[in-house]
Formats: sequence, C-alpha cells, structure tokens
Amino acid sequence: MASVVRGVLSTIKEKGIGGFFKHLRDEGYTKCLLDGNLLQTKIHNNGATLVGVDKFGNKYYEKLDVQYGRHRWVEYAEKGRYNASQVPPEWHGWLHYITDHTGDELLMLKPKSYGVEHRENFSGEGDEYIYHSKGHALNPGQRDWTCYQPWQPVKS
Repeated sequence: MASVVRGVLSTIKEKGIGGFFKHLRDEGYTKCLLDGNLLQTKIHNNGATLVGVDKFGNKYYEKLDVQYGRHRWVEYAEKGRYNASQVPPEWHGWLHYITDHTGDELLMLKPKSYGVEHRENFSGEGDEYIYHSKGHALNPGQRDWTCYQPWQPVKS
C-alpha cells in the first residue's frame, strides 16, 4: 500500500494535479472502479516495466523486484472479458517463462513462409459457439416433447 501512495505522490509531483487526473483517465483507472481485477492489475503495474504490446493491443509487463513466477503479466486490451487465448503464441512463451525472448524478438526470428495467424478461442462465446443438447430450450433443432404422455398411477 505504501508503494501505491508513493507512486501516486511521485506522479502528482511530476505531472501536477491536473496532469495526474488526465493520466488516470488516459490509463483507464476510471474504468477500474467497476472492475476489481482491472484495478488490482493497474495497482500492480506501478513501478513495472512495459516490455511490449502485441498486435491485439495487449500490454506485457515485468517487475523484477517481486517474487519469481509472479513478475510477468499481461493487461488485456479488451477489458470487458478476459480470455487466456487472447495471448498470441509468441508472447505465451515469454509470459510462462518458457523463453526470455519477448514476443517482438520472436516475431523477428519466425519464418514468414509458414504458420497460421493466431485467433482467440471463441468457445463458450455467443449462441453460435455454444453446444446445446437436443432437449435444450435454446437448441434450434429442439425435440418436440408434445407427444410425451406422463405416467398416471392407477388408483385402487
């Protein structure tokens, strides 16, 4: 908490109070009031180094003075929903400590003659991507249950 206060005070000292509020708006802190995960990421970004930005707009950070294994993270460009498949493969390796080469460095090494463009996984997103069983109410080919006759016990 003390590092957050120090970061706020140093930003106010550097940019002035008007510049500080402009910085809050430009960096998306005003949207954080509704999203706790985003606020936590923004606070964690204080003192971190922006390593790179991918073609989707995701920002990759590194902070070497924290615990190993927790010093690399991503801030997704699309704040409305988070999905790990939004990270392209070249940044996945850096993010998960498979390689120390950033995604930008790996893109320069990657041969251009092969490979498929990365797309995020949309499974579970939207009605056209969700599987519904034949009896499900949202299935367009829903079974007709009108011929069903419930069992009635015989009264004796």
